[in-house]
Amino acid sequence: MAAEQPEFIRRQYEFAAHIRDPENSPAPADVEDRRMAIYRELFYNNLEGFIANTFPVLRSLLDDTAWHTMVRDYFSGHRAQTPYFLEIPREFLAWLERERTPREDDLPFLQELAHYEWVELALSVSEETLDADDVDRDGDLLEGVPVLSPLAWHFSYTFPVHEIAPGNQPAAPADQPTYLVIYRDRSNEVGFLEVNPVTKRLLELFGAGTGQTGRQILEQIAAEMNHPDPAVVIEGGTGTLVQLHERDIISGTRR
Repeated sequence: MAAEQPEFIRRQYEFAAHIRDPENSPAPADVEDRRMAIYRELFYNNLEGFIANTFPVLRSLLDDTAWHTMVRDYFSGHRAQTPYFLEIPREFLAWLERERTPREDDLPFLQELAHYEWVELALSVSEETLDADDVDRDGDLLEGVPVLSPLAWHFSYTFPVHEIAPGNQPAAPADQPTYLVIYRDRSNEVGFLEVNPVTKRLLELFGAGTGQTGRQILEQIAAEMNHPDPAVVIEGGTGTLVQLHERDIISGTRR
């Protein structure tokens, strides 16, 4: 803090620094510790509780010491880029991925599991909608241009993050990636669907907004696979399109 700063600003920084990191930043000398304790506990418990509720599986895998050490490190060291309370989990995830120094005893899937759990919250509070004016909910998925829902996000994980639990903690990545679609449907329920590499590629092409019809995209996939009978890919892909549409992962076709 610059020496020329007004006294009240220096005091505010001193006050905030102690709340963030009470072990390493002394409290203002003229404030009774009983009063400071109220602020220390209120701020930290509020933050910790919200993070724990957003990342329940991660919380269940860590003992109290490891969990509170991690949250305190975040609270004391991270400078948030937004004042919105619902953005705290995204800030925590960003800290995990870009700022936090990994520890030798970290869970090997720590970042991927945190990302997977964050997506559920992000989708539940998203203001996107399935009912865009330029989307025909009942359009022909094969001959029309399928539209990927803005509330359907697809990811590749090296760990099967949707299966991780206290009794199932993989020590190393799986032999093959796990492809997941996490989505919010018209009932505002958030769900997930594990898909194969072909369906993952299908979603990538829909999301690219190339303007291709469902049939054209399936033909492209058949060509990429060097499949000897493209008609088989189209037939199987048509069933996949219907299943994705039933889950609101595909919201319809472009009008």
